[in-house]
Amino acid sequence: MPSVSSSVSDSGQSVPPSLWRDRDFRRLWLGQTASQLGEHASLVILPLFAVLTLGVGAGELGVLRAVGQAPILLLALLAGAWVDRWRARTVMVVTDAGRALALGATAVAGLLGWLGLPALLVVAFAVGALSVFFDVAYQTSLVRLVRRDQLVPGNSALEGSRSAAQIGGPALGGTLVSALSAPAAAASGALFFALSFLSIRGIRRRESVPERSERPPRVGRRIREGLRFVAGDASLRTVCLASAAFQFFLAATMTIYLLFLPRELHLSGTAIGLALAATGPGALLGSLLAARLPHRLGYGTVLVSAAAIGDGVMLCVPALHGPATVTVPALLAINFVFGAFGQLVNVTVMAVRQAVTPDGMQARAAATITFTGMGLTPLGSLLGGFLATAWGLRAGLLVTAAGMLLSPLLMALSPLARLGRTLPAAP
Repeated sequence: MPSVSSSVSDSGQSVPPSLWRDRDFRRLWLGQTASQLGEHASLVILPLFAVLTLGVGAGELGVLRAVGQAPILLLALLAGAWVDRWRARTVMVVTDAGRALALGATAVAGLLGWLGLPALLVVAFAVGALSVFFDVAYQTSLVRLVRRDQLVPGNSALEGSRSAAQIGGPALGGTLVSALSAPAAAASGALFFALSFLSIRGIRRRESVPERSERPPRVGRRIREGLRFVAGDASLRTVCLASAAFQFFLAATMTIYLLFLPRELHLSGTAIGLALAATGPGALLGSLLAARLPHRLGYGTVLVSAAAIGDGVMLCVPALHGPATVTVPALLAINFVFGAFGQLVNVTVMAVRQAVTPDGMQARAAATITFTGMGLTPLGSLLGGFLATAWGLRAGLLVTAAGMLLSPLLMALSPLARLGRTLPAAP
């Protein structure tokens, strides 16, 4: 099986037309876009409903976000061991259906006047749990559907669609909560998950799932194999540590951020959605750059510099003052830069992870990195709520934004920084 590095110079700079002519790839692309749009809308809908309608405080918002992120810690490793033995298409279809039903039930509960904080906590956990399985399956699906020499351009296309979802998701969620109602906002998320369900269900190509033995290893053993593989690879080990630092402080930052915008800068739900949506166009640019810059500048150089710029720009947020005519354009610029360089890191890291991982270990490697990288996000959300209460919104935001810079520092001190213009092959 050829490595990704064998074809980067020929096809890594753009998405080959053959990929777009592939009907199954287009169905995966459309389904993933719709699913990500529903997910990003929901990530804004639930917290903004709690803040703007229920009037929750920093501590309660931290709990809500932590509950939604807890499934990463509880289920990611199990998801990896499970998805490696099943069709990624089946997992994505089932989880899309589950999330559509959960948000649909939320819309009905809202219409009946039952949509309080306890109900939001239940929905946040259910959607978060299903998203864990979808995300692991999604990261595995491309490897099973396309040739390895198409992974970099394929990832660029899929991550570009995720960027497009980031454009519409936050703006849609913020606008619906502010202008219409929480039930309408929840219903919109359900519709996008239903569209993803229909699109991915149409994939016909049989996946190259590793063969099952008559007596398959127990789940615990498969999880340990994934942990040992990631821990034994210096690049993947660093990805875990850098991702853990970034996601922990990002969770803390976002908890304060969602309070800082309406209460310190006095922005409306629509303005907040617009500001958050600026991450999407930036991420779209980042996806395009990811198909070119690593091959020209080197994967290590791109990873370290992009992470430093993308994380560092968030230090500008606590300094914002003044009316919306000043703060909203500034937030648009900050979030654009954050999205562009953050997405450049995401696509590049995914290409490195897929290139150095054997086919039979793809889901477990993805799940292990998700578990270690995002497992601390519930604690990060709680930390954000605590700092906002104890130190105030500006001081807390400054501390958590500065903490994100630990991620590029860890990468700069690791073998990742020494990666050249081609990717290493899987063992």
